[in-house]
Amino acid sequence: MDEANAPATEAAAAALGPEDAKLIVLARAARARTGATEGAAVRDSDGRTYVAVTVALPSLRLSALQAAVAAAVGSGAADLVAAAVVSCAESPDGDGVSAVRDLSDSAVIFFAGTDGTLVSTDQASAT
Repeated sequence: MDEANAPATEAAAAALGPEDAKLIVLARAARARTGATEGAAVRDSDGRTYVAVTVALPSLRLSALQAAVAAAVGSGAADLVAAAVVSCAESPDGDGVSAVRDLSDSAVIFFAGTDGTLVSTDQASAT
């Protein structure tokens, strides 16, 4: 990350707990490193973190959040506690949010702009 974007990252960190801010930092770094449209990170109930970016292949298309959930499930995660998406879109992809909700009705989903600024938070209530 370059120093010009550090204040936005620090502001996001101040508004969130350290583990949640870390999700945004990881998602943002993955997006920047790969040049992808989106970056996402999810944390499971054991504290493990999974990071992914948008997949846009001719035969496979996944949002970053779908890819992060797939990585978590593929590693044995049965529950998620938090997720973060970094994107220039106006809102998180609905299918990615649905994938998070497939594992957890109560996981919080943070949506941030490409500078790391928190745009919205989706906290569904547990059923």
